[in-house]
Amino acid sequence: MTAPLTSEIIQSALHRLETLAQVYIGYSGGVDSHVLLHLCASMPALKNKITAVYVHHGLQAEADEWARHCQKTADQLGVNFLLQRVNAHPMPGQSPEEAAREARYNALKPLLGPNDVLLLAQHRDDQMETVLLQLFRGSGLRGLSGMPDSAPFGQGKMLRPLLNVAKQALDAYAQAHDLNWVEDPSNQSSDYDRNFLRNEIVPLLRQRWPALDKTMARSARHCADADVLLAETAADLFVPIFNAADNTLSIPCLLQLDPLKQALVIRQWFKILALKMPAQAFVDRIFTQVISASTSRDPVLSGRDYCIRRYRDKLYCLKQGAVQDLQELHWPQGQPTLKMADNRCLQMVTASTGIPLEQWLQAEVTVRFRSGGEKIRLPGRAGRHALKNLFQEAGIPPWERESLPLVYLDDQLAAVADQWISAAFYDETAGACIRLAWQNQVSA
Repeated sequence: MTAPLTSEIIQSALHRLETLAQVYIGYSGGVDSHVLLHLCASMPALKNKITAVYVHHGLQAEADEWARHCQKTADQLGVNFLLQRVNAHPMPGQSPEEAAREARYNALKPLLGPNDVLLLAQHRDDQMETVLLQLFRGSGLRGLSGMPDSAPFGQGKMLRPLLNVAKQALDAYAQAHDLNWVEDPSNQSSDYDRNFLRNEIVPLLRQRWPALDKTMARSARHCADADVLLAETAADLFVPIFNAADNTLSIPCLLQLDPLKQALVIRQWFKILALKMPAQAFVDRIFTQVISASTSRDPVLSGRDYCIRRYRDKLYCLKQGAVQDLQELHWPQGQPTLKMADNRCLQMVTASTGIPLEQWLQAEVTVRFRSGGEKIRLPGRAGRHALKNLFQEAGIPPWERESLPLVYLDDQLAAVADQWISAAFYDETAGACIRLAWQNQVSA
């Protein structure tokens, strides 16, 4: 027999928080989120902090009616209400469920300040469905861990206080309190994977294994514990291989590890770069198509919005298809920073040696990009040097060279980004000088 649901489960979840400011509740109008909202609104110490948030996806004809229902329910319970409209139409390669979830989270995250919390109404059946979906998709430990009961979210935290509660308990609570909720007709369609599981597969499984939700939730916790330990191992392996200056991996160091640990490091790299975890087949291609390619080749392995490239002994993850404006630019006199496309910028930095400040201020400063054949004479080195040779000598990857800004003073090449200053402009005695700082967003 399922134990009755009480507000103690909410108190227990919130007890983990040192300070509690505002409580946002994801409220769709469905039975689960209505139960959560009703439980929270029944707590006198919490009631004045609550805001029920309805995210209007714009995908259902009934969405406006549901929004009005949610507003009315919040008013009846005496809590604040907020309507958030989003565009949940999927992008190419994105499932409708993924698009809706991403749009929903993007709308909710900005709401939370420090010490704020978002409560979501997922329960044990939802966890079971999530684990099954991840299993069928071939996920690893991270996916098989299911949904966490708590996680950082925006500037605050997200909690799922009902995650270990049976669906029957929520339904019993709703009936006992005579709650009025909306039914989404799309839940009856088995076209979506989760609905197919819920409507067609799980009822059959329950006939054989009635406690399926409990046992799968237990397996998810085991996977989550193992994933924590694995993440600690990955972080330790990652440190000596990762170069934080350019977000690259050392290929020789990576190849010293066995294949399982190599894959751990690659996934940790994607995590650090805030990218979606790669499939195992993609990880394999990084090694077979990029790292193992002959030194005469320049292989490019493309992902969703990034690409993997190799230069010398480094592995790079770069933004895919970034459009760069390589037109000549005029640097306004007295302006300390010149902004370019893709968050790139050149900045004047005060220095004791470099280009004399007075000479900089009196000159017409322009920024151009390579057209081929440029040469520069460097301080302390004889002769004039082709930029091509200097780039190779400095180990600058080929794809970065064309976008490195060349700074001209009165039509004479004075500096190449923050790499070199021409001997014709370099001074060690002027006192007040400037150098250039180059901020180039090259990594994914």
